[in-house]
Amino acid sequence: GIKKPFTEVIKANIGDAHAMGQRPITFLRQVVALCTYPNLLDSPSFPEDAKKRARRILQGCGGNSLGSYTASQGINCIREDVASYIERRDGGVPADPDNIYLTTGASDGISAILKILISGGGKSRTGVMIPIPQYPLYSAAISELDAIQVNYYLDEENCWALNVNELRRALNEAKAYCNPKVLCIINPGNPTGQVQNRKCIEDVIHFAWEEKLFLLADEVYQDNVYSEGCQFHSFKKILYEMGPEYYNNVELASFHSTSKGYMGECGYRGGYMEVINLHPEIKGQLIKLLSVRLCPPVSGQAAMDIVVNPPVPGEESYAQFIKEKESVLNNLAKKAKLTEDMFNKIPGVHCNPLQGAMYAFPRIFLPSKAIEEAKAHKMAPDMFYCMKLLEETGICVVPGSGFGQREGTYHFRMTILPPVEKLKILLEKVKDFHIKFLEKYA
Repeated sequence: GIKKPFTEVIKANIGDAHAMGQRPITFLRQVVALCTYPNLLDSPSFPEDAKKRARRILQGCGGNSLGSYTASQGINCIREDVASYIERRDGGVPADPDNIYLTTGASDGISAILKILISGGGKSRTGVMIPIPQYPLYSAAISELDAIQVNYYLDEENCWALNVNELRRALNEAKAYCNPKVLCIINPGNPTGQVQNRKCIEDVIHFAWEEKLFLLADEVYQDNVYSEGCQFHSFKKILYEMGPEYYNNVELASFHSTSKGYMGECGYRGGYMEVINLHPEIKGQLIKLLSVRLCPPVSGQAAMDIVVNPPVPGEESYAQFIKEKESVLNNLAKKAKLTEDMFNKIPGVHCNPLQGAMYAFPRIFLPSKAIEEAKAHKMAPDMFYCMKLLEETGICVVPGSGFGQREGTYHFRMTILPPVEKLKILLEKVKDFHIKFLEKYA
């Protein structure tokens, strides 16, 4: 009941596209609707290409119903579609449906893989190398599974680049207290938004091969690349192109999801992982582990199928699908540039180019007086800043300390998902708040 100096809370803290007003992709919703209520297959309101996909998915379901359990790995025809999608994406690099696992969003796949990789006690406990800043799913899963988190820092001065010398430093230091076995990469980056170039990916793969590390490639933002000169390269494709010595030996799990990209279908909890070079006995254990949760949500599996098997030229839904997809991605590119430019006009704020993904992770330079007051409140300085921002403007962002950052630096993560007009207002409010904050604590 206390009066606040704002009329609404703007939740810029989470990458939830539809909650921020993004419209669903018509074709995806049509197919899922048909699968959910097959009586609609007789309706003239739905295009034939959507009906064709729905019939195929339903034929893969027990009793032709989304309400039945599926195989633990997911519906067979959808896994085949995922494999075809990966082959198209990677320019013909072969993909085997048997290496594809449909998952409850990408998070479920990441947790499952970590579960089978983590073992030992004391100094032999599994070490998992994660980028700092990181997506907190990783630190949470590592903590839950009682493994050891091994931090490697992205280079903020160099647009959050990944440096192999830093990987080597982190690995060598960690060997004193754990057994580093897993290397996680987020590309495009969350929360940092960088897109890794081909040379960087080759260096990382060589490092993993040399050190016998299991690679986890979190590639859920692969459709979200905005900066000119940046291009998404999958770890699988580069691994294949590096030759059989690498391709037949480096263990790799890569992840994708319905939640990001141009789809933004977070609520369906659809995702997949492709796992290559897993020892047959370990693969048996992975399938056993996945069977404990019976199967991923079947409507999410159907949504994933449309992501990997969208309308093609010549089909009646193609023109509308492409128009909607490009509209979302072009809008995000515009908002990425707008956010970067506006942040860099604010004194005491620096924002690297938002090359991809859905977030800005600007660095904020806080006066020592503000840092002292935060400590008096037993708060991290950037948490103190973000709480003040929320109280005074209604804008909710996440402090950088939630993702990890170099000692003595402060950041926050903000999604770029709000509509352009709302985003402009939001950024203006942040600017006004920041200037007042500096004046108060200077």
